[in-house]
Amino acid sequence: MAATTSTAVSNLLSTKKNLSSLSLTSANKLPTLSPLPTSSRRQRFIVLSASLNSKPTVLVAEKLGEAGINLLKDFANVDCSYNLSPDELCTKISLCDAIIVRSGTKVSREVFESSGGRLKVVGRAGVGIDNVDLAAATEHGCLVVNAPTANTIAAAEHGIALLAAMARNVAQADASVKAGKWQRSKYVGVSLVGKTLAVMGFGKVGSEVARRAKGLGMHVIAHDPYAPADRARAVGVELVSFDEAIAAADFISLHMPLTPTTAKILNDETFAKMKKGVRIVNVARGGVIDEDALVRALDAGIVAQAALDVFTVEPPPQDSKLVQHERVTVTPHLGASTMEAQEGVAIEIAEAVVGALKGELASTSVNAPMVPAEVLTELKPFVELAEKLGRLAVQLVSGGSGVKDVKVTYASARAPDDLDTRVLRAMIIKGLIEPISSAFVNLVNADFSAKQRGLRISEERILQDGSPESPLDSIQVQIANVESKFASAISENGEITVEGRVKDGIPHLTKVGSFEMDVSLEGSIIVCRQVDQPGMIGKVGSVLGEENVNVSFMTVGRIAPRKHAVMAIGVDEQPSKETLKKIGDIPAIEEFVFLKL
Repeated sequence: MAATTSTAVSNLLSTKKNLSSLSLTSANKLPTLSPLPTSSRRQRFIVLSASLNSKPTVLVAEKLGEAGINLLKDFANVDCSYNLSPDELCTKISLCDAIIVRSGTKVSREVFESSGGRLKVVGRAGVGIDNVDLAAATEHGCLVVNAPTANTIAAAEHGIALLAAMARNVAQADASVKAGKWQRSKYVGVSLVGKTLAVMGFGKVGSEVARRAKGLGMHVIAHDPYAPADRARAVGVELVSFDEAIAAADFISLHMPLTPTTAKILNDETFAKMKKGVRIVNVARGGVIDEDALVRALDAGIVAQAALDVFTVEPPPQDSKLVQHERVTVTPHLGASTMEAQEGVAIEIAEAVVGALKGELASTSVNAPMVPAEVLTELKPFVELAEKLGRLAVQLVSGGSGVKDVKVTYASARAPDDLDTRVLRAMIIKGLIEPISSAFVNLVNADFSAKQRGLRISEERILQDGSPESPLDSIQVQIANVESKFASAISENGEITVEGRVKDGIPHLTKVGSFEMDVSLEGSIIVCRQVDQPGMIGKVGSVLGEENVNVSFMTVGRIAPRKHAVMAIGVDEQPSKETLKKIGDIPAIEEFVFLKL
């Protein structure tokens, strides 16, 4: 039976290796890739489960809603261990297949190294992922997923709540009344209607804040170098430059991620460019503000007020001048803290983690190709084909050749801009690397693995006539500047060439070298070049039958009658060396190769 697409995807995300080869002579040794730098070679520790059928283990390192926990328990063993120290986390992680964190747990490089390769998924219950070392996760082939939608509305509502509370001095007036005072004249606020709000970061939360601010009668502008102009126009928001936004704003609402580019983006220099009396709201990340500079701007009157839900260090020091400042309203990172959002985030991240552990392609992945869910669904039938073509191509390379240059050609009736091939490229890289190295490759680390080994992948798209209903007609993989153990696999341009397409949901090999064929890519294949004469199928079949090797199919591709032909034989079992030698001894067989899928 052909492997299902879900199995192929599971193999893509799995850390398990399936190394297989058959060496008949020294000429049949598998090719090599460039070795990894010494600094990149790490000792690998294997953690064996008590049972081959045991459930995966998910470590929940921070509080998660009950609905999410229950969903996880239906699939995995769940270890809820909160407030772990870094050392405790590194010790425990080697027993876990996945970990779920919020913002308080650091998933550092040391955590990934301590996992010994077992950790497959990191789930971030929320949007921001600055507490996860994405580079280390990618290098270790660990998928990072987040929950980007469930708390969007909650965060936007909290931003608006802080905006209004700050403008009307709600927190300060509340504290004053509770202290027995009645200072109406001291806490005169400002109106929101007619004021300009600059939304810095026009993603999911930022755009929702903009919608609500428009409803309050505010004029909204936004800055985001990656935001589509049409989406901003749909909300009635004008996209402007960073300097234009901070100079024109009466209120600034921050919704940008914390990156090296955005770290302390509000500082002494940028505060000096702002309108005097500006008011700032931050429900994004504390590190985007230089907190010492904000105190200075408040004291100088440049910033009239600030409302902060997040801080560079959480919780902030008790003696923080910023927290204690009279004109600063603070909350303890409550952006996602509604009952509805907590439940939604728990379910969303649990579903993402379970799906990833099952081998499904995650549309909320952070360090893998970000491919929309509808595209993933459409490309599923081609995922298995891509990996198998890569495996076939690399097994056709003779042992002394180093694989360096690979060209992938996609034939499609669709325009190039309407064909996302990143997942397919990752699968081809997986197929190329795994059979000839000790590494495992998955969707997360495919491009990194190729780069580390000096493997250059070029892609070409050929526009064909026909219906664009199917995303692809065929995929072709070519390896240049190598020798082949099967000379017939070399096409007219001197490159090893294999080509395939999907038929009725099953991957088929349709071309080897210059020979056309139609081979279902199930099990393993013996490919023979022979003199085209009667009885050849019977002779080869008899050899295999005598050795109790079951044949699933045979197909022949030829240049012309009674000339040369290539016969492909599908087998359910791996033939012995003696069986393959008997096939090679048949006089009309000129060359053959055994290819294991």
